[in-house]
Amino acid sequence: MARAYAFDRPPVHLPIIRAVRERLGLSEHVPRALDVGCGAGLSTAALMELADHVAGLEPVSGMLGCCREVAAGASFVAGRAERLPFAAGVIDLVTAAGSLNYVDLDAFFPQLVRVLAPGGRLVVYDFSEGSRLRDDPRLGAWYAAFTARYPPRPGYEMDVTAIDYARFGLRLDTYEEFDVAAPMTLATYLRYVMSETGVEMALARGAAEDEIQAWCAATLAGVFGVGTRDVLFEAYIACVSRRNPGSACPERSRREDPGLHVSEAAS
Repeated sequence: MARAYAFDRPPVHLPIIRAVRERLGLSEHVPRALDVGCGAGLSTAALMELADHVAGLEPVSGMLGCCREVAAGASFVAGRAERLPFAAGVIDLVTAAGSLNYVDLDAFFPQLVRVLAPGGRLVVYDFSEGSRLRDDPRLGAWYAAFTARYPPRPGYEMDVTAIDYARFGLRLDTYEEFDVAAPMTLATYLRYVMSETGVEMALARGAAEDEIQAWCAATLAGVFGVGTRDVLFEAYIACVSRRNPGSACPERSRREDPGLHVSEAAS
């Protein structure tokens, strides 16, 4: 599954990160960025467009096996969002791509405030499953049958606009929803759906991977045909900042890498 997340997921992170750059008005790289819950590194690779130095944090160490291949030049560490292993005031931008759904927010947000540099920001983003084609309802019908056959892991849904950010000295500055179109063929879409959590759970229950793939391939053939189709993913971006950002942290060099400095206070 780690390799599937590294190489078979749709190219959605980069368009979202480029939208983040526009929404935050970033005309140049920030010195340091942290990707919380980086998985196999696709979200970290995209984040490298916004920062001089990027670190990815992932609680499941097995997911990190392909990270250096996916995001060469970034730093990676196995750790939890509730105990960020970084010194205070060193991170300019923190992103969380569909990862806060699994985090204890009461423990995470104080850690976030601790590691954010003055003026630092958190960007929470996520995107839906790819279950829509432009002006064609057939993929939606297929995906409904797919999830009925292979139900996804429950309890993932999260409303980031309903979080009480003020309780942690934070504020939600902007929230935006938009579609991202990813050109995909039958082959690339098949590899993508085989990485979905419903398939992962079916495999854990003892289902045969080749049988799942055969069913998906046979039923998708009439939807995709032989060409490339734009698969639509529903994305959102939530930009969060500190309500009263401090200024007590010393000036920092842009050449220092945050992924190499683990705070004893946070360990």
